[in-house]
Amino acid sequence: MKQGIAATMGAWSARHRKTAVFGWLLFVVLAAYLGGVHGSTKVTDSESMPGQVARAAKILDDAGIKSPAGETVLVQSGALAADDASFKAVVEQVSAAVRGTGKVGELHSPYDTGAISADRHSALLQFTLAGEDREKAVENVPAVMDAVAAVQKQHPELLVEEFGEASAGKWFNDQFTDDFARAEWTAVPLALGILLVAFGALVAAVLPVVLAITAFVAASGLVALSSGMLHTSNDASSVMLLVGLAVGVDYCLFYLRREREERAAGHDAETALRIAAATSGRAVLVSGITVVVAMAGMFLTGIATFKAMSFATILVVITAVLGSLTVLPALLSMLGDRVEKGRVPFLHRLRRGAGEGSRFWNAVLTPVLRRPLAAAVLATAALLAIASPTLTMHTANLTFQQQLPKGNALVATSQRIQDAFPGSPSPATVVVKARDISSPEMTQALADLQSRALATGRMHGPTSLTVHAEQNVATVDIPLYGSGNDTASAEALKALREQVVPATVGKVPGTEAPVTGSTAGSVDFNRQMSDSMLPVFGFVVVFAFLLMLCSFRSVSIAVTAVLLNLLSVGAAYGVLTLVFQHGVGASLIGTAGVGAVESWIPLFLFVILFGLSMDYHVFVVSRIKEAYDRGLPTRAAVAHGIRSTAGVVTSAAVIMVGVFAVFGTLSMQVMKQMGVGLAVAVLIDATVIRAVLLPAAMSLLGDRNWYLPRWLHWLPRLEGEAPVPAPAGTGAHRGRGEHELVG
Repeated sequence: MKQGIAATMGAWSARHRKTAVFGWLLFVVLAAYLGGVHGSTKVTDSESMPGQVARAAKILDDAGIKSPAGETVLVQSGALAADDASFKAVVEQVSAAVRGTGKVGELHSPYDTGAISADRHSALLQFTLAGEDREKAVENVPAVMDAVAAVQKQHPELLVEEFGEASAGKWFNDQFTDDFARAEWTAVPLALGILLVAFGALVAAVLPVVLAITAFVAASGLVALSSGMLHTSNDASSVMLLVGLAVGVDYCLFYLRREREERAAGHDAETALRIAAATSGRAVLVSGITVVVAMAGMFLTGIATFKAMSFATILVVITAVLGSLTVLPALLSMLGDRVEKGRVPFLHRLRRGAGEGSRFWNAVLTPVLRRPLAAAVLATAALLAIASPTLTMHTANLTFQQQLPKGNALVATSQRIQDAFPGSPSPATVVVKARDISSPEMTQALADLQSRALATGRMHGPTSLTVHAEQNVATVDIPLYGSGNDTASAEALKALREQVVPATVGKVPGTEAPVTGSTAGSVDFNRQMSDSMLPVFGFVVVFAFLLMLCSFRSVSIAVTAVLLNLLSVGAAYGVLTLVFQHGVGASLIGTAGVGAVESWIPLFLFVILFGLSMDYHVFVVSRIKEAYDRGLPTRAAVAHGIRSTAGVVTSAAVIMVGVFAVFGTLSMQVMKQMGVGLAVAVLIDATVIRAVLLPAAMSLLGDRNWYLPRWLHWLPRLEGEAPVPAPAGTGAHRGRGEHELVG
C-alpha cells in the first residue's frame, strides 16, 4: 500500500534528525528576525470597513486629509450653571492647561460652539490632538489627560473629565498589550500543567508546548513579512495566539501519545514512530488541511480585518502541522524512551488509568453502545435545547460602553457626556467630494444639509463644517440622537443618508457624499456580515464535507461529521446568546449582559469551530477505521476507537478549553465572547459529541458507515495510508461476537 505524506515526512525526519531539528530552529529564528526587521503593516480604515464608510475613508485618504483625533473635556456642576463666572473660569483654566501641553490642534470653547447642555449645567470643551495619524495622537494624549486631571484636582466641587478617540485609543492599546501578555503568561503554563498530568513526565509535557510556541513565533514573523501585501491587525495576532497554541499543542499531543502507546504495546522505537507517523501524523495532516480550508472561508467576507485573521490563522496552522510532522519525529527519534524523563510519580501512576480500561469512559460508552438510538435522541435533544436561545440572538457592533468592563472610568465619562449631549461623542460625518467645493451652489447645499438635518428631529446641534478648498472636499459632523447602535441612531442615520443628503449636496452635479461615523460603521458592517454569512457557511460546510469524503472515502462519515459539527456550533451560539445578550451567568466571568452579541463573532466562531472540531473527529474516526480495517466489527471498532482515544482527546480538549477560557477572562467584551464561545463549543464537542453522539450514530449505521457509491470511486485519497501492524491481542475478525469487545 502506498505510504502517505505524513508517514514519508516522519520517516525522513527520523533518518535526518539533526537536519530536521536545526532546520526548524533556523526557520523559526529567520522568520522571527526578518518579520521583526520588516515590521507589520496594519489594516487601514478604508480597508477595515465596507459600504459608505469605506468610501468616505478612501476620499479622505486620496485627498491626503488626515482626520485628527477628536477629544472633549466635560465640565459639569450640579450647583453652578455654565453661565456663572466661576464655571466659566474653570472652563478657561482647562482650555489654558490643554493648550499649554503643546499637544493639541484646534480648540473650541463651548461658549463659541454652543456645546452647553439643555439644563445649562454641563459644557463640552472640544479640541483635536496633534499628530499625523491616530497612533501619534494616542502618543500625545497622556500629557493632555494629565493636564485635565490637574485641573480636576484643583476643583473637586466640579466634574472635569476627558473623553475622546485618542484617550479611548490609549486605553484599548494599553489594555490589548496587558491582556495579550496575560493570555500568553496564563495559557502557556496552563497548557504545560495539563500536559504534565496527561503524560506524567516533564520532558513529554514540555515538547508540545515548545513546538507550539516556536510555531507561533515563526508564523508571527511570516505574517509581518507578508503584511505589505495583505495587511494585518491586532485582532489577527490575538486569534493567531489563540488558535496556534491550541492546535500546536493538540497536534503534538496526538502524535506523541500514539508513539508512547505503541511503545507500551511492545513495539520497538522505530516501529512505534512509524506507526505514529502513519496514523496520528495522517490525522494531523487531514485536520490541518480542514482548518486551513475552513479559515479560507473568511476571505469571502471581503473585509480586510477578517482576511487578516484568516491569513494569520492559516499560517500558524500550516506552521504547526509542519512542526508536528517534521521536527517532532526527529526529536522523538533522538530522545527515544528518554521522553519519559522527569516523571512525577503520582501523576505517572494516575496516567495509567486513563487508557482503554478507564472506568469513566467504560461507564459512559457501554450504555451508549447498548442503546444507541436512545442515546442519540437524548443527546440531540439536549444540544438543541442548549442551542434554542440562538433564535433570539441579536448582533451589533458593540459600543464603547458595552466593550469595556463595568465600572471603567472612561465608560462612566462617556455615559455622562452621552446623557448631557446625546450623540455628540461620536457624530455622523458626511464627507462631501465636489467639483468645486467653494462654489456658491455648493456653499448653499452645505448650509441646507445642516439645517435640513436638524429639521428632521432625529439629529441635533451643534453641527460642524470643515472645508478643504484645495482638495474640493468638505466634512460635516452631525450628532445623531440615540446611543450609537440603537434603533433611534439607526433611523437617524437612514434619514440622513436617504433623505437629507440626496435633497441637499446630493443634488449638485458631480458630487458624492458618503456618510461615515461609528453608527454608520456598525450599520454597514452588520449588513456586510449578513450578506456574507450564507456564502461563508456554504463554502465551509461543502469543503469540510469534501475533505472528509476524500479522507475516509465514505459518504456517511462525511455527512455525520458535518451534522455533528453543526450541532456543537449551534450549542455554542445558544450559550453565547444566553450569557452575553441576556446576562444569564454573566457575573461568573466578570461581565454583564450587554443586549447583543458582537456582529462578527457568530461567523468567526463558525469558521474556527468547524475547523478545530475536525481535530477530534479525524483523530477518533481514524482510530475506528484502523480497527475496522484490522477485522473488528463496526460496533467493536467504535468501542475500541473511542476508548483508545479517550485519554488523548480529553487531554487535548482540556488544553483547548483552558486556553480559550483564558481569553474569556480578559477585559474587553469581544475577547470574552470569543473565548467563552470557543471554550463551550470545544467542551461540548469533546464530551457530548465524541463520547455519545458519534459512537451512537456510527453504531446505528453499522457497515453503512463505510459506504461509498461506485460512481464516486474515482475520488482521490486526501492522504495515503500505510499498513499498521495490530497491537498484540487485537487480531479480531468481523465474524466474532461483538459482545466480546463491547463490554
